[in-house]
Amino acid sequence: MKGNDTNGDPAPGDERLRTSETQFRILVQGVADYAIYMLDPTGHVSSWNPGAQRIKGYQPDEIVGAHFSQFYTEEDRAVGVPERNLSIASETGRVEDEGWRVRKDGSRFWAHVVIDRILDERGDLVGFAKITRDVTEQRAATQQLEQAREALFQAQKMEAIGQLTGGMAHDFNNLLMAVQGALELLRRRLPDDARTQSIFETAMAGLSRGASLTQRMLAFARRQELRPTAVDIPALVHGMSEMTKTTLGSRIMVTTRFPLSLEPAMVDPHQLELALLNLLVNARDAMPSGGNIEISAFVETILSGHPSGLAEGRYVSLSVTDDGQGMPPETLARAADPFFTTKGVGKGTGLGLSMVHGLAEQSNGRLSIESEEGKGTTITLRFPVASRQGGPTGRGGTRTTSAPQGFASGPPLKILAVDDDSLVRETLCAMLEDMGHVVVAAESAKHAIVAFETPGQFDLLVTDFSMPGMTGAELAEALRRLQPDLPIVVATGYAEALSEASPDITRLSKPFDRAALASAIAAAAARLASSNGPGISA
Repeated sequence: MKGNDTNGDPAPGDERLRTSETQFRILVQGVADYAIYMLDPTGHVSSWNPGAQRIKGYQPDEIVGAHFSQFYTEEDRAVGVPERNLSIASETGRVEDEGWRVRKDGSRFWAHVVIDRILDERGDLVGFAKITRDVTEQRAATQQLEQAREALFQAQKMEAIGQLTGGMAHDFNNLLMAVQGALELLRRRLPDDARTQSIFETAMAGLSRGASLTQRMLAFARRQELRPTAVDIPALVHGMSEMTKTTLGSRIMVTTRFPLSLEPAMVDPHQLELALLNLLVNARDAMPSGGNIEISAFVETILSGHPSGLAEGRYVSLSVTDDGQGMPPETLARAADPFFTTKGVGKGTGLGLSMVHGLAEQSNGRLSIESEEGKGTTITLRFPVASRQGGPTGRGGTRTTSAPQGFASGPPLKILAVDDDSLVRETLCAMLEDMGHVVVAAESAKHAIVAFETPGQFDLLVTDFSMPGMTGAELAEALRRLQPDLPIVVATGYAEALSEASPDITRLSKPFDRAALASAIAAAAARLASSNGPGISA
């Protein structure tokens, strides 16, 4: 009689199971990018693959038998994260988590972890399968992408607000121009009594405040006129010391910290003084009971990828640090927004920090703010290091304050006055006529060209810069082709006029008064005479 399998050979099913287990072990041992290992029901390591060895740094004989909680940070162990993960996996069958983990050498990496429950045939817990992946680089890349997106969002937001603010400032400038011109015309017609003069001076003071507000709006919108030059920061700060003491009061202690030798910064010194004064006043207001302010500066080299987002190069970093109240995150996020202020009603325009931001951006620099509630604030301005020449870099078309006055007070001139705003145009014409000139008004560049059909018909052109269809600079270029020796004055509140106007065109800042207009007329004649020889006689 023949028996079945009397030689003890394994059954086919057992052989397939052993083959499958062998293949699985080979697969697990061949994985180097994932830490794959087993835990017993209490969380002790019972197996270890090469991927775990590579990622965590332990040899199998160093870690098998140890509790898996040693891979967690001290902070996570203190609050029971390892035990909680095992408990969740035991109850639900699986847990997935991300967080910092610790290698054998103590360094940390960001891990993506999956723990699966392992049950036997009877449903009893026999252990856990744990898979860990090092995703530190992926996390860093994701964070950088989010930071880039946030930076883009902030840049787009500030650009949109800047365009809106610049447009508001332009319209506001026109209104101020009309009011200022009308007041100037009224000045000599007022009765000579104290009460009337006092009311007039109050109106002029309000106008001055409005003009200052407009300049701050233009600064934020990066449309103010700048005259950058090589600025010795320590000398500028020390030169402001008396004004600083008077402004901040006796309860504020200001100290400075500068290196023995500091390269100059390329920035408009007047605007920088205003910016520093704004920062100092903000710091004072953050310390109602008094405190300390430190002004410091140093030169740093910015490389690609710097948090500031600046182009590579060398910059002077100027910081104002106070030990005041600091700002919560929600306030810090909006600190440079125009018209945002935490001060009481009537105690701030919300444009001080916005103006500083605009100055930095327009100067090819950057503003950054570090603050924590209860721990003070540090505001840093970065400006490019000035070239070795260190001379002014302002472009042509700027005002000439020392121009001769004879042109304005000489024989009457025939002047073409161009402005698309009817209020400004009427005021401008009234001012010119009050000065004794003959004025022809045009409401657009197109109408001005039509009025100028006969060469030599006009002695002077006074035009607005920002007009629909054709800018003042473009109109000036067109009329110069008809009359090359035509003196031209371009009136604007925008810095862009400087880039479009030729060097022999006089720029007049809005809003302007009678004296500024007369000076611009004289400067236009003087500039043209110096470049083309004798022109209109004064």
